[in-house]
Amino acid sequence: MKILVINAGSSSVKYQLIDMENDQLMAKGLCDRIGIQGGNFKHQIPGKDAYKTEVEMKNHGEAIQLVVKTLTDPELGVISSLSEIGAVGHRVLHGGEKFSGSVIVNEKVIEAIEECCELGPLHNPHNLTGIRACEEIMPGVPQVAVFDTGFHQTMPKHAYLYPLPYEYYEKYKIRRYGFHGTSHRYVSLRAAELLGKKPEEINVITCHLGNGSSIAAVQKGKCLDTTMGTTPLEGIIMGTRCGSIDPAIVPLLMKKENLTPDQIDTIMNKKSGILGVTQKTSDNRDIEAGAKAGDERCILVEAMLNHQLTKYVGGFAAAMGGVDAVVFTGGIGENNPHYRQYVGEHLEFMGAKIDKALNDETKFGKEADVATPDSKIRLLVIPTNEELMIAKDTYELCK
Repeated sequence: MKILVINAGSSSVKYQLIDMENDQLMAKGLCDRIGIQGGNFKHQIPGKDAYKTEVEMKNHGEAIQLVVKTLTDPELGVISSLSEIGAVGHRVLHGGEKFSGSVIVNEKVIEAIEECCELGPLHNPHNLTGIRACEEIMPGVPQVAVFDTGFHQTMPKHAYLYPLPYEYYEKYKIRRYGFHGTSHRYVSLRAAELLGKKPEEINVITCHLGNGSSIAAVQKGKCLDTTMGTTPLEGIIMGTRCGSIDPAIVPLLMKKENLTPDQIDTIMNKKSGILGVTQKTSDNRDIEAGAKAGDERCILVEAMLNHQLTKYVGGFAAAMGGVDAVVFTGGIGENNPHYRQYVGEHLEFMGAKIDKALNDETKFGKEADVATPDSKIRLLVIPTNEELMIAKDTYELCK
């Protein structure tokens, strides 16, 4: 079966076509600037040069129509007709407490996703747009929703509940949900494979580090705790997000700066984090270069991220009663040896030892165990593959 994976954003659609007979990527691409002037389209077949073109796409329906047309194009495509697509898997950000796993989409599922839009206002509406567009263009083809929050639904109540008046949980379902769940699930399963163990035999801390970052404690194959909360704002410092701060700062700034709720939300989500501290960039590659050049703000950002990362890893290790492996994934986790070395060195009291030479050369999609042979904790670099995880869930539900 061939699975089309769709990740619909506010003005973009990312896609991959995967053949589940051998988990082989057949094609991938991006429709960007949907509904905005200057739209562009990129289509890539492994081993071939990417096809790029500028094209206006008024809505997500037009974008997905373009994807389907390209996949079946005699020159650019990889399938002869739409009938070869057995199912479509959709990334959906927020499933609330309604979904602990992936589900085939029907009207009840769509209604439930709509109800979660309040918890995921920046993503869920666009995820739904992608689902509806595919239903219209590919009638009769099963659609599957794979939730970012699903993997974290195994958290116990004492881990996911906030110490607010209990009525707010009952009325509004305000609690920790966690995100990047598909990534955390993929790399924790892959870590077990690399260690020659079953997932239920090991404890793993998975660090998904990118423009958005989160850490998860995976105890015997299930999520015990994670850093992101009701929304993807909580946790460690991120590209433009502040992460965890003293909650009293919010009303204080609102009073001092005369800010509305929407304005303070924008500041915390889009003007804080790495961008807020440096006042010039949200890209960790710029931070790495700046720190090497002696830029004080870049050095400060590295120190902040190192401190927070180590603090959470150490805390999660204690919460699980020990850890077998720490996994680094995401753009920063996979490509920046500096943070991995810092964490490895600061876990030496637990028996971790990092191979500095191997760590330094592990970048650009390489998978490796960068711990020394005698290290009591494995330090794994595992490139994430959320699309393959989505495709596998879709295949299992639709085969």
